[in-house]
Amino acid sequence: MREQLQREAHRHQQPLLAENIPRLWILTPTASQRIITAFSALNNPDWGEGIYFLAPALTTALIVLHQLPETPETLWLRLLGRGGTRTRAIDELEALSPSHPFKSALPKRTQEERKFIMRLAPLYEQDREAAIQQGEAIGLQKEASKLVLRQLKRRFGELPPHITETIQKLSVEKLEDLGEALLDFNIQADLINWLNQT
Repeated sequence: MREQLQREAHRHQQPLLAENIPRLWILTPTASQRIITAFSALNNPDWGEGIYFLAPALTTALIVLHQLPETPETLWLRLLGRGGTRTRAIDELEALSPSHPFKSALPKRTQEERKFIMRLAPLYEQDREAAIQQGEAIGLQKEASKLVLRQLKRRFGELPPHITETIQKLSVEKLEDLGEALLDFNIQADLINWLNQT
């Protein structure tokens, strides 16, 4: 695009001014200070909080949605955020009067679309709950395997990788059983025998 603008400016015998070069805007729900520093992104006080500019040659800016000030001017952007940022933005939008221009900007839905959304909402919630439960189960399994592996390492020293992998794949119930059984193990062979029996 820059080359095309340069050709156009050259054709019209005009210089291509920096302010006429389109900027790439990257929107991100969150960004740590480490990431911002890694990109050498700088906040321009004229633009306010949450907006960072990369090196001029890159003509790129980063908008960190959770850092934006909670003002009417940033409302539409904050709706793209996550968690509390989005929730507060939705609350702000709902609190606006029905005649507010932001409310009229929302698309009007047909009766059929409203029915469709109402039918999908419970499915979305079920899917969301299932994802949360699955995430919690995976987290619990990982923590349980870490605990058992620490106990085994303390008892027998470093374990061979294939044994470690086998233990990491055990269900939470099996890990609980192993946690009890390892109290009776005297040598690493006892552990291997137990794993072979499961």
